[in-house]
Amino acid sequence: MIARLIGVEEAALVARLRAAGCVFAEDEAALLLAETAAGTGSAPLEAMTARREAGEPLEHVLGWAEFRGRRVAVAPGVFVPRQRSGLLVDHAVAAALTRTRSGGAVVVDLCCGSGALGAAVAAEVGDVDLHAADLDPAAVACARRTLPPGARAYAGDLDAALPTDLRGRVDVLLASPPYVPTVGLATMPPEARDHEPRTALDGGRDGLDLLRRIAVLAPGWLAPGGTVLLECAEHQADAARDAVAGAGLSAHVEHDDEADATVVVGCREGSV
Repeated sequence: MIARLIGVEEAALVARLRAAGCVFAEDEAALLLAETAAGTGSAPLEAMTARREAGEPLEHVLGWAEFRGRRVAVAPGVFVPRQRSGLLVDHAVAAALTRTRSGGAVVVDLCCGSGALGAAVAAEVGDVDLHAADLDPAAVACARRTLPPGARAYAGDLDAALPTDLRGRVDVLLASPPYVPTVGLATMPPEARDHEPRTALDGGRDGLDLLRRIAVLAPGWLAPGGTVLLECAEHQADAARDAVAGAGLSAHVEHDDEADATVVVGCREGSV
């Protein structure tokens, strides 16, 4: 009888979510029920379901997002990490592993949002001196919950809040800045357009305003032989590579068709 009741409850929940337009209603229902059963949900099941029916991202409803097998804290109004950013993490991990320093490679995650990318690099490299920064205080609060012990998260515009003693010492600087052109915001899915901060989405006229700023500032922070990694859209790759090369770094583009992910890689000459 208990199993039957649980099945009926789940079926009803799936029906509600499907009616609200949730494509993966079965998976979402299972997650909501699991959070409720574990007592870890952000609210009672009915309240969480109503929020999801109203169009709030599932990750905001649950209070976490999954990224590279780890749970990342997210809160309403905070950018939800995208799985395509795994390509950025792959290259950041590879770059960090080539650096040998006492205390580990120095890694900076700009526009860090929830801290998902920097936390993934730290988890997969195992020994890094990690710093993260974001303009949004709500995102920084999430990052401080997600980042590993010893890592630091700062609230500020790009590099403005970073400790000045990091200048010339950063081995890997990674960023997934906002890169949606302003005119493209209106065509984004409502979950993103209505529930994520515009500052995490709007990349300006051609989507590359923030990326260009990071390209300019990166050389001053990178150690000799250090690497900057910047995510963008595939159609922006040439302009983004030109911005990085124009800042005096050697630059090339990495792309993953399956993930629809593009990363511009810039390297400072020299060695540690």
